[in-house]
Amino acid sequence: QLQLVESGGGTVRPGGSLRLSCTASGFTLDYYALGWFRQAPGKEREGVSCIRGGDGVTYYADSVKGRFTISRDNAKNTMYLQMNSLKPEDTGIYYCAAPDSPYCSASVWTPDGVDHWGKGTLVTVSS
Repeated sequence: QLQLVESGGGTVRPGGSLRLSCTASGFTLDYYALGWFRQAPGKEREGVSCIRGGDGVTYYADSVKGRFTISRDNAKNTMYLQMNSLKPEDTGIYYCAAPDSPYCSASVWTPDGVDHWGKGTLVTVSS
């Protein structure tokens, strides 16, 4: 059974950094796309970033481009999201997610396109 487990959330001041991890079990990481969504209080879940299966091409939402970096370590079956220059509007629950496909792009990285979810990890950016 495919499982995704996030870690690395916490509280940080504006301008700070955090690294989220997502460890997958029950499938091999290199074929499937994998990525992150986030949900702020009172808002809809939004796609943040994903990394395509196979060639590792990445996608970033405009709001995080240049500040966040997604990567994966296939040997560890783990994906990472390095978040720098954090802003209060980055606050929310961050969910690791995977579709049953290798595809990752702006058009497919929506909640409806995800087949597997982690339970989420809370990121709070506050002074």
